[in-house]
Amino acid sequence: MLDIQFIRDNPELVAEKSAQKGYKVDVSKLLELDVERRTRVTQVEELRARRNTLSESIQGGKPTPEQIDRGKQLKEEISGLEDTLGPLEEEYGQLLKAIPNMPLDDVPVGASEDENVVAKTVGEPKQFDFTPKQHHELAEPKDLIDKERAAKISGSRFAYLKGNLVRLQFAIIQYVMDTLGDEKVLQQLIDDNGLHVAAKPFTPVLPPAMLRTEPYTASARLNAAEVTYKLEGDDLWLNASAEHTLCTMYWNEILPEEQLPIRYIGYSTSFRREAGTYGKDTEGILRMHQFDKLEMEVFSTPETGLDEHKLQVAIQEYLVAQLGLPYRVLQKCTFDIGKPNARGIDIDCWFPGEGKYRETHTADYMTDYQARDLKIRVRRTPDSVGYSPVELVHTNDATAFALGRAMAAIMENYQTADGSIMIPEVLHPYLGGRTQL
Repeated sequence: MLDIQFIRDNPELVAEKSAQKGYKVDVSKLLELDVERRTRVTQVEELRARRNTLSESIQGGKPTPEQIDRGKQLKEEISGLEDTLGPLEEEYGQLLKAIPNMPLDDVPVGASEDENVVAKTVGEPKQFDFTPKQHHELAEPKDLIDKERAAKISGSRFAYLKGNLVRLQFAIIQYVMDTLGDEKVLQQLIDDNGLHVAAKPFTPVLPPAMLRTEPYTASARLNAAEVTYKLEGDDLWLNASAEHTLCTMYWNEILPEEQLPIRYIGYSTSFRREAGTYGKDTEGILRMHQFDKLEMEVFSTPETGLDEHKLQVAIQEYLVAQLGLPYRVLQKCTFDIGKPNARGIDIDCWFPGEGKYRETHTADYMTDYQARDLKIRVRRTPDSVGYSPVELVHTNDATAFALGRAMAAIMENYQTADGSIMIPEVLHPYLGGRTQL
């Protein structure tokens, strides 16, 4: 959620920035309810104070009829106000949660994803002396992907991955875990990008694949209608991406500052409905209902949050470059960054079989928006006079690799004229020296 005090102080700015992100919000109504809510809360507190004073005045003695009547009257007044306060709080909360995070000043203003800005392009697309194939055209003859049998038992947008493609996936996983656990690599990226954060390694995590409604809603990531599968009969949702059960990990907790930054690299099988994509990307493994993903999640102090975001982007670029994949970096516009995001970056890799760049990575900076509803805070280190304030943490998440898309990009960029698929050199040690699929 956004800070209500910020909304009180900047109602016009909040309405303007929300509109830039494509959200219609009623700031005026929210502020009206805010005033009414605070008034009623004050009234309830005053009545409770009077009731406590009355109780103290008769403690140890016998109440008079007048005191008994007054006590009943106060109880009824408090109950009546609380009955009206409940629906008011609910409406107020709905309006508050409907307001998106404010985009940072460097986020381009745009009304569609077509207005995302290409920040840079790295690497030249390879020129083939033959017509390059798409990844599924390369994989299926080698029996690496079987969607026909998967559809028979699970329906569309499922697949069996087989043989050396499975080995390639686990090689990528191990490579990423090693890279994000290497302080020397992280320090070099920090220095190269002029960042002011520690070179603390990422801890590998296998998170739960399901989470309950309350924390999921608080994370601002639950999109039931378009994205998420719910388990019938249970208060459980299948996660739609690995960061959904990572960002909620410290729900309702206060973390000591010396633990920050907390950096995780999570691996999870994730699930998405892919509603509204009928007929889109039906071939291959680019858009599946079930997919495996490596996701970075960081909890940090407010002053280091933006640099943590930039570090994650630097890591993404490093990983893609080490695989030898041409790519471009997009700064996402206000419309495309998402509700909880203050800033968003995409990396698109080149797919020669399709002859275009396709999104393979995204990096999201949420500032304290996500942490506010999740109530994830940091207790700052005591100052010289012992003052130790509690503040909201800042959160970041970013793709290390969506493994299906990463392998599709490798297959298309490393194909040969005879249909062979070579393996990026950096992965050879993780495949026992194997050089091709």
